[in-house]
Amino acid sequence: MTDVASSPAAPQQSLLPLWTIIAPVIAWLCFGGTVAGLAGPFLVVVALALMASVLAAVHHAEVVAHRVGEPFGTLVLALAVTLIEVALILSLMLASGPDGAALARDTVFAAVMIILNGMVGLCLLVGGIKHGEQQFDLNGVKAALTTLAAIVVLTLVLPNYVESLPGPYYNNSQLAFIAVVSLVLYGTFVLIQTVRHRDYFLAAVGSEHQEMLAAPPTLKVTLISALLLLACLAAVVLLAKVLAPTIENAVDAAGAPKALVGIIIAAVVLLPEGLAALRAARNNRLQTSLNLALGSALASIGLTIPAVALLSLVSGLTLTLGLDVHSMVLLVLSLFVSVIALGTGRTTILQGVVMLVLFAVYLFTTVVP
Repeated sequence: MTDVASSPAAPQQSLLPLWTIIAPVIAWLCFGGTVAGLAGPFLVVVALALMASVLAAVHHAEVVAHRVGEPFGTLVLALAVTLIEVALILSLMLASGPDGAALARDTVFAAVMIILNGMVGLCLLVGGIKHGEQQFDLNGVKAALTTLAAIVVLTLVLPNYVESLPGPYYNNSQLAFIAVVSLVLYGTFVLIQTVRHRDYFLAAVGSEHQEMLAAPPTLKVTLISALLLLACLAAVVLLAKVLAPTIENAVDAAGAPKALVGIIIAAVVLLPEGLAALRAARNNRLQTSLNLALGSALASIGLTIPAVALLSLVSGLTLTLGLDVHSMVLLVLSLFVSVIALGTGRTTILQGVVMLVLFAVYLFTTVVP
């Protein structure tokens, strides 16, 4: 939300921009067109509608966040996007059958790498260019990175080293146990973030990046925005699913690895959160930016893995979780750099450049393994 200073008696926001209401309507009409069999050049319109829905989702998420306050606002967007992302992954896995065994792993890994290196790196770079040095509460970031490191290693690395099954797999009992562990870790983090130590995730009182300068929106506007947010996010995921075959064909035609499809889909799904985080960093609200980014990474892996594990156990589909060696190296390096880069509570453009370089290496080695 735009940081416009106002007095405490400023009137509450009572209207939403018309385009943010029209965008999801057009997106759903486009989805209806694809169901009716429209294709070819119409897919260009679908792609434009998808982008408009992403921008509208960012606006509605910020309206809701302004009303409920931090860190609940960032949690709303992270959970909404992740739950719809889970629905997309589950539907694609069921449609792909055995060919979708590695889909969840590839998508979750892509989401973590995009967030840790791409999203956070870009936020630090843009914020550093505009404001020089930015500050945040170190306790909240340490809590997020600690939880993220544990879940990531348990779900994407450890499967390569258990002895019950050959290959990057957990057996049924191990898969069920890791699913429960992931939920426990993520649930505990949310408890810390919203109840026990909520102050870890708030900007310092009186600091220049303290939010809530403008009066919050009315309850009616907030509820409308919440519904429109879900409509936008659902439209983004459904349109991304519609565009997925076209993307796969383009990737195949270019001779690129299948993992690139997961990266593209993860990037589209994470775009609303990425834009919201970038706007917060540009407005010198790095705490909000990191809450969004790291919270999204935790929600993505902490909720997706238990969901696909349950699907695997119920349907009998084999679930490939372990990463290959080069991916594990990049993952561990990304976690290591994140811990160091965010380990002082202050950031400059240097940390942003290093993370973006790692992101470029990740993309390049995916296309040219």
